[in-house]
Amino acid sequence: QVQLVESGGGLVQAGGSLRLSCAASGRIIITTTMGWYRQAPGKQRELVATISRGGSTNYADSVKGRFTISRDNAKNTVYLQMNSLKPDDTAVYYCNAGVRSGAYVDDLWGRGTQVTVSS
Repeated sequence: QVQLVESGGGLVQAGGSLRLSCAASGRIIITTTMGWYRQAPGKQRELVATISRGGSTNYADSVKGRFTISRDNAKNTVYLQMNSLKPDDTAVYYCNAGVRSGAYVDDLWGRGTQVTVSS
């Protein structure tokens, strides 16, 4: 069974940086698009950034210029470098990935990692 495991969340002051990682483990043939989403208390889950297998990226307007998504295809891992963090970035961050382990591509989610930015 394939799982996504996030790490790297925590508490940071405004203006600080954090780096999130998400590794897919299990019987994997290939990973397709990978990305990060976040959900703040009382709000809907929203897109933060995605990256295709070939490296094409997409960012939410609110994080452009501050966050950078990258991936290591050999390690089935996606990263999110977050700089110039703001209190509004406080949320649970979820990893998402398309993973092919058999005949089909499954849309998988991690359990989430908390990011808290203090003012």
